Amino acid sequence: MTNSNASDRNPWAVFLIFLRLGLISFGGPIAHLGYFREEFVIRRRWLAEHSYADLVALCQFLPGPASSQVGIALGLLRSGYMGALAAWAGFTLPSAALLILFALGIDNYSEAVAPGVLHGLKVAAVAVVAQAVWGMARNLCPDTLRVSLMAMAACIILLEPSTLSQIIVIAVAGIVGLLLLNPPQAAAHDPLTIMISRKVGALWLSLFFFLLAVLPILAQLLPGQAIAMVDAFYRAGSLVFGGGHVVLPLLQAEVVPSGWVSNDAFLAGYGAAQAMPGPLFTFASFLGASMNTEPSGWFGSIICLLAIFSPSFLLVIGALPFWEQLRRSVGMQAALAGISAAVVGLLLAALYQPVWTSAIHQPQDFGLALIALVALMFWKLPSWLVVVGSGIGGWLLTLIF
Repeated sequence: MTNSNASDRNPWAVFLIFLRLGLISFGGPIAHLGYFREEFVIRRRWLAEHSYADLVALCQFLPGPASSQVGIALGLLRSGYMGALAAWAGFTLPSAALLILFALGIDNYSEAVAPGVLHGLKVAAVAVVAQAVWGMARNLCPDTLRVSLMAMAACIILLEPSTLSQIIVIAVAGIVGLLLLNPPQAAAHDPLTIMISRKVGALWLSLFFFLLAVLPILAQLLPGQAIAMVDAFYRAGSLVFGGGHVVLPLLQAEVVPSGWVSNDAFLAGYGAAQAMPGPLFTFASFLGASMNTEPSGWFGSIICLLAIFSPSFLLVIGALPFWEQLRRSVGMQAALAGISAAVVGLLLAALYQPVWTSAIHQPQDFGLALIALVALMFWKLPSWLVVVGSGIGGWLLTLIF
């Protein structure tokens, strides 16, 4: 069913197609996957419906931002390694550039921003994360065991909010899922046409695990902020199961306690990220530009952006040749089900600390957050519009109270 038109097999053509999508793809990862389906299955016929569903299943199975990984895989299947890079760049650059400009604007022109606007963005983050927790809990915690895993994960992280604690919670949840959960068998499907050998895939996966193990050691041995930033953001991009919102507690644990980014700036940027098209992982570009130590600005943003997305490239390219075997593994599915429940717990803990505690100080803050949540969940307004409205609402509250 693939389209034989050779003009869009050129990496530059792939970049332009994904650039357009990066400019209009509001609404989060599920919406992004809908945009991709319309563009590449229905309109351009790059691949069949069942092949696209199989690709989405793989990227949801892997840690990292699912929609960005699907884009990387589509670019790879269409135009090789350069196509993968072109697809990622096109889809990522619009929101990354806007967030960098927002970060630099806060640093240089914060006094020109109307009072209350930044606080309104932090309140919007409460509504966005609450919506994510609710939706993920309904889908990923359907039974007593997984609800219990979610609650225990949240309690542990609230008591010990460190990156190591998060890694341990994810690992233990995977073991519990492997031992106690029985997920349904995968449905029948048609395999993807993969041009990468298992040997090459194994090399990419080995590089992923090598960097995950070696970067923390290098960060301890070598002086300088840059290697520490690469380590922190690479690790965050490697351990995120369940979507872009889950990166919030991992990044907060890395950049706020260390003093790299203030908690107020962190939450204001997270709120602004909701109003941007494209992947939520571009929040890393805002953090890199907002660093209180060097490198920061444009250079810092590039370092953080490349570091957080690098695991996605390595995992997608490395896992594609092994997807058939992974898909049939009941044990892997069970472990992932346990991990997914714990991930909801991590996000629930983040909803309280730092999101809620930093934004909700007075009754009017709670009221604004409640209106934003209703607008997202029941009025079905786009997230960017809710964020803009929350910023205006925060400003109006400073005039009234």
